[in-house]
Amino acid sequence: MTNVLLAEDDFDFGSILKQYLEIHEYQVTWAKDGKEALELFTKNNFDICVFDVMMPKLDGFSLAEKVVDIDPGVPFVFLTAKKLKEDCIQGLKLGADDYIVKPFEADILVLRLRNILKRTQRIQPKKEELHRIGEYEFDSINHKLLFQESEQRLTEKETVLIQYLYEHKNTMVKRDDLLKDVWGNDDFFSGRSMDVFISRLRKYFKQDSSIAIESVRGVGLTFKVDQ
Repeated sequence: MTNVLLAEDDFDFGSILKQYLEIHEYQVTWAKDGKEALELFTKNNFDICVFDVMMPKLDGFSLAEKVVDIDPGVPFVFLTAKKLKEDCIQGLKLGADDYIVKPFEADILVLRLRNILKRTQRIQPKKEELHRIGEYEFDSINHKLLFQESEQRLTEKETVLIQYLYEHKNTMVKRDDLLKDVWGNDDFFSGRSMDVFISRLRKYFKQDSSIAIESVRGVGLTFKVDQ
């Protein structure tokens, strides 16, 4: 059974979401504020997290930062009552897998979680732990990118994206195909999310000049690796 950490301070809304998720066979642990959610996360294993942005004691963004430091591999979704571009971008930069604006129907959350988990399971790390990418070592099992003495911890989405690009290296990947295969859809959030993640990967690989992520606006991109 899939274990979900739900952090939502609105009692009525949180109760509805918990019941609805449990009807769909999710195991839900419900925290009423960010601090409680963090304590629960440090003591238990969760497959996915759902965080309200505006919470007492510790807001959803701050909570996500701490969760990623503990386990960069866990996927998470933000819930917010504000449809602000700045909030959306902040969520993307933290590595959110989705961003849902209130009010929404509970079945929307169920579908989003199902799609995220399906994508995560579909692109599984290979049995071998290390892949050589130029001067880097990519540890897809432990979500790490190694360069000489330095180590970059990766989120689940970063790991999946690097693996996908590596498997299609030196080949033009269409933007629509990348969105469909890694994000599951091509809506506004997914498109902006992909742009943020690609920018982040360019920074991660900047130490090796033989590696480049070249984009053709509106068409696709190529992960170039000289080997």
